[in-house]
Amino acid sequence: MRLYQRFPASFARGVLTAAGAFLFVSGTALSASGQTTPAPTPTARALQAPALPPSPVADGAPISMDEAVKMALENNLGIQQERLNPQIQTLGIARASGAFKPELVSRLNRRSSTNPPTNFLEQGAATVTNTDFSTEAGVRQVLPFAGSSYAVSFDGSRAVSNAPRVPFTPQLGSTLNAQFVQPLLRNFKIDSLRQQVLVAHTQQQIADIQLQQRVTQTSRNVRAAYYNLVGAIAGLEVAQQSLELSRESLRNNQTRVEVGTMAPIDIVAAQAEVASNEENVIIQEAAIQTAQDQLRTLVMNPRQPGFWTAKFRPTDQPVLASQAIDVEAAIKNALANRSDLLEFKREMEITDLNLKLAQNQRLPGVDLTAQYGVTGVGGTLYTFKTTGPNGEILDVPERSIGAIRSFSDVLRDVFGNDFRTWSVAVNVSYPLGTSQADAAVAQGKLQKQQQQTTLEAFEMEVARAVREAGRQVNTNLKRVEATRKARELAEKRLEAEQKRFTVGLSTTFELFQAQRDLSRARQSELNATIDYNRSLVDFEAVQTVPVGGGR
Repeated sequence: MRLYQRFPASFARGVLTAAGAFLFVSGTALSASGQTTPAPTPTARALQAPALPPSPVADGAPISMDEAVKMALENNLGIQQERLNPQIQTLGIARASGAFKPELVSRLNRRSSTNPPTNFLEQGAATVTNTDFSTEAGVRQVLPFAGSSYAVSFDGSRAVSNAPRVPFTPQLGSTLNAQFVQPLLRNFKIDSLRQQVLVAHTQQQIADIQLQQRVTQTSRNVRAAYYNLVGAIAGLEVAQQSLELSRESLRNNQTRVEVGTMAPIDIVAAQAEVASNEENVIIQEAAIQTAQDQLRTLVMNPRQPGFWTAKFRPTDQPVLASQAIDVEAAIKNALANRSDLLEFKREMEITDLNLKLAQNQRLPGVDLTAQYGVTGVGGTLYTFKTTGPNGEILDVPERSIGAIRSFSDVLRDVFGNDFRTWSVAVNVSYPLGTSQADAAVAQGKLQKQQQQTTLEAFEMEVARAVREAGRQVNTNLKRVEATRKARELAEKRLEAEQKRFTVGLSTTFELFQAQRDLSRARQSELNATIDYNRSLVDFEAVQTVPVGGGR
């Protein structure tokens, strides 16, 4: 009988892909917000909490151990809670990856100003009024590799001025600008954004491990609770057998008193024995109710109808099926597959990522920036005449329309690449003295050293737990053999004591003592058999998860 069913806990990880005109390098869909909520994967939908069926164990319906485990996997509140963590972490990955989504930017601006003339070009006007209207739209993105980023923008403007010597009024303008920034040292191999994405992926792996751990622990706990219920029911049967045996002895003693072969005072001891066994029956009945509650809370959901009234009638009984165990192989398996060890190693990976980022931040900041822009100008172009017919200088130049350029002419200048500007720059920065990155590196190295020591202690504790679980299997197997012999001897002793009591060679006390010894021997054999089966369950579970917990 397997301890648990293995479920592939790793979740499908998708990347939303769609191409845009300027965004082919990112392969992601363009949206105004740059954020996309991923649709649930088939695995995520399969892990959603199932609908609650009516309770299948009402009125004491029979239930096997495997059926109890299956019910727990469907209804257990702890598992339902743990199922949400991988989905939460999937959204965490989408949230961290959202930093690399392209972002649409836009601007709409209208401005007006009225000022006195401040230079010779504005002579002749009492006031100078300038009115501007401009729009801008673009896209920018941090790329998910090499720390690169780009920005592309396109704008248009219209400006009107009443200044006497302004060549264009209204003046139309348009500019197309592109910028690309590439870190060469710091932030080249890793930066904070990429580190957060890697951490989010690791945290999702941790959530997957925790879900698998919860499933395995719950399966183990269900089997343990199932055995507890079986033991409690069997304990009640043993107590009832002892009670019936003591009542039979009481009836026999009453018959002997009636025929005069026994003193009436001897009945008191038989009555005391009956009362003591009745107490044991009451205790065992309470133990059954406790075991029912324990199993019920593991395999049922409190929202199911008849939750507190459902009764379990176990169909599987503990049997002695001796199994050979290999402790050394189990230790190797535990060191490779224990969920808590795997989770701790993933946490160490996060520490390594933090240390890698801190080490990168110690490098000088060397950034290559490339910019390219093209522009166009249009509107109504005026010409100015500053001399009169006789060559005299005019106080106020005469203005006349020289040409009119429409906005289509402006765009033709832009996309014709007629008026361009480009630049390439290298920006260098380096902190003086001890920086935050230096302190972070020192802290990360100490944390890594601490975690390595903790891992060694962790592995030693896992090996000890496996060895202890294997020792319990062997010990309980020997207990079963010993208690069986004790029970067989107790049965023979009671049989002999009854014969001796019949012929008057034994006392009531000796007979009752033999009955008590047989009752205890039966209970001990039952407990040893149950403990052996439970130790087998624990020995298999301890190789995968910490034994205990997981409700």
